[in-house]
Parts: sequence; C-alpha cells; structure tokens
Amino acid sequence: MVAALLTHGDGDTAVGLHGDRVSPEMRRRIAEHPDPAIRDAYADFVRGMVDREVPIGIDDLEEAYGRPRTALVGATSPSLRAAVARAWHDRPLAVQVELLADPDPQVRAVATEHKQPGVPPEWRERCLADPATRLNVARYVPLTSEQFAQLMRSGEEKVRRAVAGNPHLSAEMVARLLDSDDPLVRVAAAQSRHVDAGTRDGLYDLVQAERADGSIEAEVALHWNFAEPEWLREAPLNERLTYLDSRYTTFRCVLASCHDLPEEAWRRLDNDPELVVRRAAARRPDTPPEVLERLVRAHGDVFHIRPLLVDHPNFPRHMLRTFVDEPSPNVRYLALQDPELPVPDLQQLAAAAEPFLRRGVARHPNITTELLEHLLSDPDPQAADEAAANSALWPTQMYRILTAAGL
Repeated sequence: MVAALLTHGDGDTAVGLHGDRVSPEMRRRIAEHPDPAIRDAYADFVRGMVDREVPIGIDDLEEAYGRPRTALVGATSPSLRAAVARAWHDRPLAVQVELLADPDPQVRAVATEHKQPGVPPEWRERCLADPATRLNVARYVPLTSEQFAQLMRSGEEKVRRAVAGNPHLSAEMVARLLDSDDPLVRVAAAQSRHVDAGTRDGLYDLVQAERADGSIEAEVALHWNFAEPEWLREAPLNERLTYLDSRYTTFRCVLASCHDLPEEAWRRLDNDPELVVRRAAARRPDTPPEVLERLVRAHGDVFHIRPLLVDHPNFPRHMLRTFVDEPSPNVRYLALQDPELPVPDLQQLAAAAEPFLRRGVARHPNITTELLEHLLSDPDPQAADEAAANSALWPTQMYRILTAAGL
C-alpha cells in the first residue's frame, strides 16, 4: 500500500506516511525518495502548522524536527518554541521558567495560557507587569491587594474581566467588583464564594435587565460565558447541597459534576428543568440504567463530549436497537451504536431522508453487500464515500469503482 502511494500519490498523500503507520523499511524509502514533496511532506506539514500557530502534538514536533523536546524548547525559531510551549503540557518547572524568560513575547504568552504548569511565586510580579503575559496570569495566580489594585487601575477591559474571574480573590477584592457596570465582571462576581444570595441575585438581575434592553455583552455574559464557580466542588457537602435550588444553571451544573451526593440530590438533578444539568448528572459513575436510557431516548447524545452517554458502563446497550423507531432522527442515529444492529433496521435507516443517517448506515460493520451497493449510488456524496470506505466492500465492487473512474 505504501509503495503504491509513493508511486501514484503526491505530497498530500505522503503526509500520512510517518511514524508507526509504516514500517522502518518504508520510512527509509520515504526518506530517500527523489521528490522532495514526497520526502519532506510530513515535516513540511508540521512546520506549516507551527508557522500558522495551529496546535500540534509534542511527539509530532519531535518527529518532524528530529530533536527531543528538551532541545526544541531552545530552538532559534520563536514560532517553534511557542509550539513546544503549546504542546508540552507536563513540562518540568525548569523548562517553564525558561519559557517565562524567553525574549519573544509570543512564547511567553503561550507559556502562561494555562494554569499548569503554572507561574512560580517569584515570577508572578514580573509576569503581571509583562504586557504579553499579564492577561493570562491575571486569571489564575493568587494576587496581593496591591497587585489587584494595579490591575484594576490598568484601564484594560480584558484585564479587569480576567481579574474578576480569578478564583483566588479575597472577599475584599470581590467587594470592589460589585459596583462594576461590565456585565461579564458582574457575572464573575456573582459566581464568587464571597457574595451572599441577595447580592448574587442583585448582580444577575442587573445583567438580565441589560440583556432585556438588548445588550449584546449581557447576552454573552449570561449565555456564552463558560466560566463557572469551580470553588463549589471543594465546598463541604452541606454547603454544596444548598445549591440544589439555585436559580442559576451554572451552580447546579457544577453540583451535578460531583460524585458524592446523596440519593435524594441525584433524584432532583436527574429531573432538573435544564437539560445541561441532567446530562452532567448522568455522567456520574453509578447512574441508574433507566435514567440513562430515558435521557438519551428523549434528547439523544452529544457527540462532541466523550465518552458518550451510550458508552456509560450502566447504559442498557441492548436497548439501542429499539431507538430505530423513535421520531427524532438524532435519537434514531444512536441505534447505529449497536454493532450488531439487525439488517432490517439498517435498511430502515438507509431509507431515511436525513443524509447523516444514511452515512451512519454506510459505515456500519453489519451492513450487507446489497445495502452497500445501494448506498454506493446515494445522492449524498458523503454517504457514497462512506460506503466505498467500508471494509465489508467486496473486491469486485472496488475494481468496478476504479474501472469506472478510469483508474
């Protein structure tokens, strides 16, 4: 297969020919290929991603540049050093310090994007004074009263918002945020552990009123803001349980992510009026099978969050095939998660009006030759492509496709 790709393919094809995908012998052949577009395809692809600041794995960087990460962190290219900082998540503290001292502001900024590996106490003042790192570091390092005051006086809206979301703020610091007219700062203050229920309600009511008046910033603060009261997860159980009746979905979502709640709390969270809360609660290790089935049957699954609810150890997978007759196509699609779905059910889904259902059938391992033949002519090109890629396709069908394409 690799030999054929090297003979008939191009640089785009050769990008995938690297690492454990191919044997050492074939890797040597690729390295000696006369066409540099083939020979250097993978390394060129990685370098292109680095230049475009697209995240790429640390192992890929090591392979493409032929050097260990400990050497790449000192590379002459700032873009490469930034790529290493972006990809090497568990780097030692000594390497982190080296990145914090990097002469290029892009590298320093990337090195402080996340809470880990963090900023040593002796570096906090310097990072807070550095325009390249100030915004990132203000979000998560413990601040002194003087540092807090300086940041709030900075005049930078993004910096004030970052400070407002810092989980280490003292009660006095949070109190100074309460008079802000910025909806994002108000919501951040409302999520603080240091405000009482009345103050929290007042802050949310102000933002809700601004949203009703057409404020886009208020809309973002309320519905497109991914900040959450993380401190609640560490609070004593009795305190956490007081948020079962919270008016605010984000508090109930955080509560639902805990695993040590009593049965009555789970019963209420499993019946929460908000779907996002019910889904968060369903991800606990001991969710009852009937709760999982009811939730998925009513609302489907969320495919960008893994593992899927249908992959939960307690999910009654023998019930998947019964989803074929559900009215929602998104729920019917989940029947395809059963690798032994009967052929009549596959035929029923292959006749669906929704292309994504037919694509799912085309990928299914239990598909028949006749059904594959039918889907090869599907009006949706992706469904036809999925059928052509199914390993159940017979060689005679493969040759016919190649012949028709003049190959």
